[in-house]
Amino acid sequence: MDTKSVFNRLRQFDAYPKTLEDFRVRTFSGAAVTIISAILMTVLFMSELNYYLTKEVIPELYVDNTRGEKLRINMDVIFPKMPCAFISLDAMDVSGEHQLDVDLNIYRRRLDAKGKPIDEKEETVKLGEEDKDAAEKLIKLSKKEELDPSRCESCYGAETKELECCNTCEDVREAYRRKGWAFNMATEIVQCNREGWSDQIDAQKGEGCQMFGYLEVNKVAGNFHFAPGKSFQQHHIHVHDLQPFIGDKFNMTHHIQQLSFGMEYPGMDNPLDHTLVTDKRGSTMYQYFIKVVPTTYTKLNGQTTRTNQYSVTKHEKQVSILNLSGEQGLPGVFVLYELSPLMVKFTEKHRSFMHFLTGVCAIIGGVFTVAGLIDSFIYHSARAIQKKIDLGKAL
Repeated sequence: MDTKSVFNRLRQFDAYPKTLEDFRVRTFSGAAVTIISAILMTVLFMSELNYYLTKEVIPELYVDNTRGEKLRINMDVIFPKMPCAFISLDAMDVSGEHQLDVDLNIYRRRLDAKGKPIDEKEETVKLGEEDKDAAEKLIKLSKKEELDPSRCESCYGAETKELECCNTCEDVREAYRRKGWAFNMATEIVQCNREGWSDQIDAQKGEGCQMFGYLEVNKVAGNFHFAPGKSFQQHHIHVHDLQPFIGDKFNMTHHIQQLSFGMEYPGMDNPLDHTLVTDKRGSTMYQYFIKVVPTTYTKLNGQTTRTNQYSVTKHEKQVSILNLSGEQGLPGVFVLYELSPLMVKFTEKHRSFMHFLTGVCAIIGGVFTVAGLIDSFIYHSARAIQKKIDLGKAL
């Protein structure tokens, strides 16, 4: 059997028989369908290519068996109607650990009535220009006391073995806090009068405060809260000293610019970010109940980020500051969190090339086939109508 006869036999398997060029009819409608089909195939191909070049993130669910880790809480909260001198940040958890009036890695920024930061250096200079004599006396007095190493001022009955001397107003407040006493006699304390503590409180009225930074807490259920007054423990009860502010109605309007648990990862969504809540009644207790879900995110290069995501529900109620024990609540923003026993794992992977190739073939073949059906329908419909016109039977 020669080569020519072999090729002749193979031609019988041709599933795409060709017609002679002389028997082909080219139409305007066919050209229009071809151009539209080409554009559509190009758009769909680019879409499929873009999808192939993006990373695929595969979620998986595991039981969280990590132990002994710390939970990092990132925050940036603005209180436009609460001065920095009024508000404190406390954190506690079910293990019994308490962090009172936290200032480690937490920063405060004073804001004016318009929400703009107050430059405390410029404010000090202006104060000195208005009352230079008083400022000079205060500086001389401070220098004189700093040069006296044996100075040990009274804690007004709140001395302890750990804190025997109270040389500043803050030391006296801390001694009172440790004793569980209310601090309601600032005008009778020499240290506070010398530092102008009451004047500072009065001067900050009408200001706002921005608190930002992060907390590190045990990885167990707990809460942290922003509330007015100095906090302390009294008979195993968490109490805020609101005596210096009796008569004030606290406006707990707040803007949560950021609240997250752990490091950021691509596509992270924090439900409380950019949340603005207006306290229309005053002295309101806002509670956010958060369910924290441990999360790991592994990138293509193998780098793994251990973090968390969360869901939240909100509750609010109006309280009276006369109830100093806090049994019915305190005005403030309370975030109560608990951890899920399950962990979500996200893993980045390259998309399958075979899946991309299959998609491209489906696009080209599908568009080509549908375009052929449309062109055939238009062509045969036009011919049928033309025949009826020629026979004088057109409607």
